[in-house]
Amino acid sequence: QVKLVESGGGLVQPGSTLRLSCDASGVRLIETTMYWYRQVPGKEREMVTYIIPRYNNVYYAPFARDRFDISRDPIKNTGSLQISSLKPEDTAVYYCSVAFNLTTYWGQGTQVTVSA
Repeated sequence: QVKLVESGGGLVQPGSTLRLSCDASGVRLIETTMYWYRQVPGKEREMVTYIIPRYNNVYYAPFARDRFDISRDPIKNTGSLQISSLKPEDTAVYYCSVAFNLTTYWGQGTQVTVSA
């Protein structure tokens, strides 16, 4: 029932800004802990940021504290991750994930490639 669909990735220039979306069905995002992860081939998946249920308290990994911004729209039931000043090392598959009722759900991921 729970489905997460990421979108918004693509090939972008260094220094640009990108906004990724997470469209949710079967669950109210406002009632979940919503995470963004990213993964480079051959490396472990790493957590970028998360936001807690109902309130907008957030956590950012140290590398994400200046250039990443997590948010959600309770009406549209959509989550977002805005990345500013994109760097080549930001190239990865970005995943939306939610934790609800002791279960973790994952989207299929969206590819972000930062290259000149």
